[in-house]
Amino acid sequence: MAKPFLVTVAPHLHGGTSVKSVMWNVVVALIPALLAGVYFFGIEALILTCYGVMSAIMTEAIILAFRKKTITISDGSAVVTGLLVSFNVHTGVPWWIPVVGSAFAIAIGKHVFGGLGHNIVNPALLGRVFLVVSWPAIMTGNWQKTVMNSINGLSNQSLLDLPEQITGATPLAVLETLQDTVFIESLGENARVISESLYQEMISFPTLLNTFLGNIGGCIGEISAIALLLGGFYLLSKKIIEWRIPFFYLFTVAVLTYLLGGYDGFMSASYNLPLFHILSGGLLLGALFMATDPVTSPVSKKGRILFGIGCGLITVIIRLYGAYPEGVSFAILIMNLLVPLIDKFTYSRPFGKK
Repeated sequence: MAKPFLVTVAPHLHGGTSVKSVMWNVVVALIPALLAGVYFFGIEALILTCYGVMSAIMTEAIILAFRKKTITISDGSAVVTGLLVSFNVHTGVPWWIPVVGSAFAIAIGKHVFGGLGHNIVNPALLGRVFLVVSWPAIMTGNWQKTVMNSINGLSNQSLLDLPEQITGATPLAVLETLQDTVFIESLGENARVISESLYQEMISFPTLLNTFLGNIGGCIGEISAIALLLGGFYLLSKKIIEWRIPFFYLFTVAVLTYLLGGYDGFMSASYNLPLFHILSGGLLLGALFMATDPVTSPVSKKGRILFGIGCGLITVIIRLYGAYPEGVSFAILIMNLLVPLIDKFTYSRPFGKK
């Protein structure tokens, strides 16, 4: 007896990948950043990350059971979300911060929209923004120093007179403070000379090198540029992410910070400043692991280029002119919401249709 002929909707070919294989490859790619965080901040970084991952897994299982759906925690998607939320907190936060952030990311960022593949924004970023808005003092204060914190290692003797909130903060926060009028006036008689000298130290080669390696204050998973790049290249080699979004994201940030971000404003930046902005904060973590989320990024190649440029533009505006020294999370979330519009105007029309 002949087998019945089945008619189904596209796509008709399978690429051989699965959600499970993609997610666990992302976990593998995130391991270098986790190891760097543990190396520079100690076992506390691993403990907080475990809290975040376990919270994400438990929240996923409970919600799936409540919805009477198959428990799919083995696919690794909850693990990825828990890791990314934990990577966006620093080791000075209490244990419940990654727990609450991961639970919110899974419950509100993911399952409110229908679960895996239906979310309109990146769940981990939504969890991070929720934490920043709800507990700003905890999320932006009490930064922990690494063993050889680059900010404390600056050669300028004037740093010895700076307050703790400067020497213990993240590079982006320090750079923003050094350009703040109130802070400059507080330095006294040679205020501008001291401030500009420290600014130049911040974007000097020793600081850039420590930023590249991870010897800086910051969140658990964002401090080591080399670890994040290793993970990003791994995902690119596996064809899990596509190069356009991270490239145009980083390129846009580099160009705009060079044009707009100098100590004296427009067109006064040195060549080191764009590199400083690329290596500092959560830019590489966001560009390589969050903006590239296939569910919340454009489908077309042109759309991905626009998405990357948009993320870069918003990030620079917030970093240079906003109240927060960091703008990656807000930039990607805003562009996530614009993805349907981007797809509408960039998606290729089928042949023969107007």
